[in-house]
Amino acid sequence: MSGSINNYTNQVHATANRAYGDQMHPQSESYQQMMDIMPQSIGDPGIQLINSVDDRDKAIVDNINADQHAVAHLKYVNSDRDLSLPLDKQSKALDKYLDSQDDEASLRKYLVFGVQWVSLVTENLLSHPFIVLRRQCQVYNASQCYHLHPFQLMPSIVHLHRRQGVTTLWKGLGSCLLVRGMTLAIDDVISKFTSWPKDVDSRTTLKRFGQHILLKSISIGLVVPFYAASLVETVQSDIASEKPGLLDVFREGSLRLFYWSSPQKGRMLPAWALIGPSVTMGITKYLFSLVIRGVSSRIMRRRLTLKQEQRGAKYRDDTLEHQNAEIYANLISMLTTEMLFFPFETILHRLQLQGTRTIIDNLDNGYAVVPILTNYQGAIDCYRTTILTEGVAGLYKGFGAVILQFAAHVAVIKLTKWIVGKITECISSRPPARIVQYYNLDRATAALGGGNNSNNSTTISPSISSTELDVHSVGQNSLD
Repeated sequence: MSGSINNYTNQVHATANRAYGDQMHPQSESYQQMMDIMPQSIGDPGIQLINSVDDRDKAIVDNINADQHAVAHLKYVNSDRDLSLPLDKQSKALDKYLDSQDDEASLRKYLVFGVQWVSLVTENLLSHPFIVLRRQCQVYNASQCYHLHPFQLMPSIVHLHRRQGVTTLWKGLGSCLLVRGMTLAIDDVISKFTSWPKDVDSRTTLKRFGQHILLKSISIGLVVPFYAASLVETVQSDIASEKPGLLDVFREGSLRLFYWSSPQKGRMLPAWALIGPSVTMGITKYLFSLVIRGVSSRIMRRRLTLKQEQRGAKYRDDTLEHQNAEIYANLISMLTTEMLFFPFETILHRLQLQGTRTIIDNLDNGYAVVPILTNYQGAIDCYRTTILTEGVAGLYKGFGAVILQFAAHVAVIKLTKWIVGKITECISSRPPARIVQYYNLDRATAALGGGNNSNNSTTISPSISSTELDVHSVGQNSLD
């Protein structure tokens, strides 16, 4: 009997050491209570085993309650940056953030669509006044002011608005949109009849890429006469010319296309003299734009990935962030391309306008009107004449309008991004960016979502360097 008592005592000691080890004070008191009641039930092993199990369950519950009580008392976190925020409120925000990820996916889709729509409207509508100013400066070969920076354009813009009204810089908008739509329609028709790709990416084969370039060449060549007719409508003065109809661009473009070798006006160049330089510049400009956009997109995506890795986790849905990167990459591509090909565009615009008897506004003062009278024999002759009479800066007349155009474009994108961020913070359950970055909520999200099988703890705040909590292991040692 004495031997069995000793064996049972050793077994109880081993069970207590394995269950609690070097745990806190509540476990020691529970073990002491078990040792106190053991002599009373030494004669009945069944009663003794039941009492031991009950005491062990009570110790486990006490241990869990003690851990939860300790966590509940951490109400404020004081950091070296003097930032004090209620931790219990941020914990609730984190819980809501984890529970609503699926609901935010649909919201982000609408936000992405909104950003794309704003970028499209800015590129095609809001930039039109600057395009009008740029073209008027480019085609006026006798101007004394070159308008190389925006400050030279401001007085002329004010005078034009006072004399002709607000709509003077929106002339030719309908024809420009029709020409762009015609370009897309021609691309679609050619692609359907020939199975040539309308778009390319990094997975496109060399053969398919060559077919795509051929499709673009045909499309640009067919649109050149209509583009020239649209150019006339955007640069002619409203007070010295009749306002064109909505479909006049098709009539004038068709006439220039059908009169292939002998134009109906004296100094107007034939269509074949315009299509060659236009296709050459258009394809070169398009290829350069593809390269710049691809490089810019890769760099910005890489920076976004590195930024997410530094924060310790990636968003579950980063479509909006990547969409912003694509918009900025497209903007960088447009700006670089316009700067590099601006002189060639000046030459082409002067060739396309020659012989149309167009009267434009004199942007040297913004009050008078002047006719365009030139007699270029071709693209090379236009280049030589411009260099001799106007200098190299003559090829960059109106460049200040380009600066204004992209400054306004960036401002609209920044404003849209700010509005989208505010909408996201108001509608979604994600805390503000400052709270997310300070409390490492992204890292906590990754640990909770993908670290179920790991025992690594998650630091709640940088200021609590010695307090680490693992939500999956609260009371885990007691359960063992």
